[in-house]
Amino acid sequence: MYQQKISQIIHALDSLEVDFELDYNVPVKHRLLEGKGRELLHEAYNELCGKGDIPTLRSLKIPVKVGKHLLLYDDPNHFNRYRLSTLKTSLYRVFNFSWHAGYLRMCRSHERECLLSGLQDRVWNGPPIASSCFGHGEEAGDLSGNGAPGWKLNAYNDLQYDLISRLHGYRLLRIPAYENLMIGGQLQRIDKLLLQPNPDLLKSIGSWLIRKME
Repeated sequence: MYQQKISQIIHALDSLEVDFELDYNVPVKHRLLEGKGRELLHEAYNELCGKGDIPTLRSLKIPVKVGKHLLLYDDPNHFNRYRLSTLKTSLYRVFNFSWHAGYLRMCRSHERECLLSGLQDRVWNGPPIASSCFGHGEEAGDLSGNGAPGWKLNAYNDLQYDLISRLHGYRLLRIPAYENLMIGGQLQRIDKLLLQPNPDLLKSIGSWLIRKME
């Protein structure tokens, strides 16, 4: 389902003949993280009760790049209390992100949907590094105690994308599943619109994306 929606975003941009690159890889220049960058990562890692040295990504994997804009689509697994914690850290006072206020709101109001979609072991517990960093999780669905290490790792990695993209001179455009577009006089959620859009709808979505990048 995620890949289907990425494909429709690509079709929407293509329908307006926008130049873009697919599957773009940003190698992380770790020297850029030294000093203040590492402090910001430490703060977020500690907020999530991370243990040991902070892990850092080797690269950012970006499905679509338009000029200096990196486009990411965030499905329901990105909206929960752990991501909310990272969004409240100093990074978002040091740097401005146009989508920040909306993400705070969505993390508060859509955790229930994350619980519906994020109970599989690969999401709840995540890869082995998740338990190494955040300890062993509770039973799937139990957010008390140590909660979901996979969700914590996902939230921490989201923050890494936000920080690293900015330090490397890119503008990160996050497309949340819950954002609304005005289509035919009605507000409709982008995750629903991306399921089976017709050519006219694809152009409307493409125009909306272009406006967000201006």
